[in-house]
Amino acid sequence: MPKFKALELAIEQATQQRDAQARKHAQAQRTLHAAQNQLDQLTNYSNDTDARWIGGHAVNLSVELIKHHYQFMDRLQNAVTLQQGVIRNLAQQLANAHQVLLQAESRLAGFQQVLKSRHLALNLVQQRREQRATDEFAAMRYTRGNPLQTMEDTP
Repeated sequence: MPKFKALELAIEQATQQRDAQARKHAQAQRTLHAAQNQLDQLTNYSNDTDARWIGGHAVNLSVELIKHHYQFMDRLQNAVTLQQGVIRNLAQQLANAHQVLLQAESRLAGFQQVLKSRHLALNLVQQRREQRATDEFAAMRYTRGNPLQTMEDTP
């Protein structure tokens, strides 16, 4: 209906914005998941390296080799710490994307509710018109079906 064209256009645009925000939210989730996997790999590698080192290889090693091992483990721990910071940032970005997505969904739902209420109001007006026309038709039919009262019938 032409009356609702602007509102339908607003709904279409809000739907497109919601869909774009949903794609951004999904991408943020994938990015966070990938970063978490990378952190898990770093942590597992660090734990495995420590386990191998403690498992018997460090018995008769030179001081220089032990020093290099500790430097390597320190750098590996720094990488883990940096990755944890990346994950915190990505989690915040995901939370922000989620909030924007919720706002877009809320806006779309609001437009849809307005359209629904306007359709209901229009339908109610049309039903009232139809009822009025039916009532008028019935009144006219009743009036035509009954001859006019004569003067004798009137008190």
